[in-house]
Amino acid sequence: MQFNHYLNFQGEAEAAFNFYKSVFGGEFAMLKRYGEMPSDGKSQLSDAEKNYILHVSLPINEFTILMASDTTEQFCAANSPFIKGTNHYISINLEKHEQAEAQRLYEALSQNGQIEMPLEKTFWGALYAAFTDQFGVKWMVNCQLVDE
Repeated sequence: MQFNHYLNFQGEAEAAFNFYKSVFGGEFAMLKRYGEMPSDGKSQLSDAEKNYILHVSLPINEFTILMASDTTEQFCAANSPFIKGTNHYISINLEKHEQAEAQRLYEALSQNGQIEMPLEKTFWGALYAAFTDQFGVKWMVNCQLVDE
């Protein structure tokens, strides 16, 4: 199990992560844009939003990966508006053999909290959930289901 910092931006993730890359060095392990998402017929993104960062990850060292995404009004939880500088998650990352642990952590940490996205399979090959716990701390649980 690995804990990482997950940051949210509003259209500034790419600029921020190019800056962080210049400071920490290294290469992006992943960079995906909203325009690469499967079309679900519900999402109406502007051309600018299609270029926003859906997910970027920058390994800092063998223990830490800094991750982020841009958020839009459409994908921002109604009970969790974007406030610059405060939209930060703790991301718990698990391996594919730890699915039961992912479920346990999700159920325990989200108890009496607010669910942004329930734990479910995603198009990127993981079980994933996002929520705020009863103390106002934002969490993500991400359990890889396929080999990367």
